[in-house]
Amino acid sequence: MEQENELWRARQRRGPLLAAHRGMCAGNIPFNTIQAFEAALQQGADILETDVAVSADGELFIFHPGQEVNHLNQDIHLEQMTGDEIRKLRYVNFDNNITEYHLPTLEEFLETYKDRCFINLDHGWDCLPKMTDMVRRHGMEKQVLIKAPAKLTYAQQMEALAPDMMFMPIYKEKDELTEQLEQMKLNFVGAELVFASEDSVLASREYLERHHERGRLLWCNAILYSYKSPLSGGHTDDVAVTGDLDRGWGWLLDRGFDIIQTDWVLFLQQYLGDRRKGEG
Repeated sequence: MEQENELWRARQRRGPLLAAHRGMCAGNIPFNTIQAFEAALQQGADILETDVAVSADGELFIFHPGQEVNHLNQDIHLEQMTGDEIRKLRYVNFDNNITEYHLPTLEEFLETYKDRCFINLDHGWDCLPKMTDMVRRHGMEKQVLIKAPAKLTYAQQMEALAPDMMFMPIYKEKDELTEQLEQMKLNFVGAELVFASEDSVLASREYLERHHERGRLLWCNAILYSYKSPLSGGHTDDVAVTGDLDRGWGWLLDRGFDIIQTDWVLFLQQYLGDRRKGEG
């Protein structure tokens, strides 16, 4: 087994880990706000998943790139705006009404959640130097997990910039990178697996077990952006919360996934608790 890491040890202590997709939003609280992240922790999230965007003058903000119209109700592009302009923006809620909630900077986010939970920084692969430098300046190397598409160029950047930070490639339907990553000086803690069918190689028990034997964790996505693009073989939050918990979340747990990304943290936390009681 490879050297154990903080995330692996947490998995061994707590059981399957829950990643809150952009925090926990509902009602008047939008995605990717400090308020959404606080709600997620209140509901039992182990990991806060969030997105990093870059302003025109190089500042890092917490925001999902390309979602400006949906979440801000403005036809704008953050990468074309200065940091000061972005600070004046406010999210809209689910009824498209303006809220008081601003877009946090990455600095604010890290300061708020230092030593409180694990953090997954996503969509920041085009600003890895600045992002990893900021994580290091806050002394959060063991707390932050960085994911990126399964491209050798991103792995090479991580090897050069932050070989000590937890790194996960995102595999979609195939794994063509693990053998190379195993030869690199990386803190290769596992992989995010995206698969349209439960018959996918990435969803096979044999594939998961090979990673587990090497001390790596497997991340799956119960979230669903579009029914036309399944991320976890049809085993989704939607299926779980509308009546079939075992087919929605139970299948993923029984298959051996270690981290489930969800939009329904409290509901999934309760389901995990019920399963533990049943096993006891």
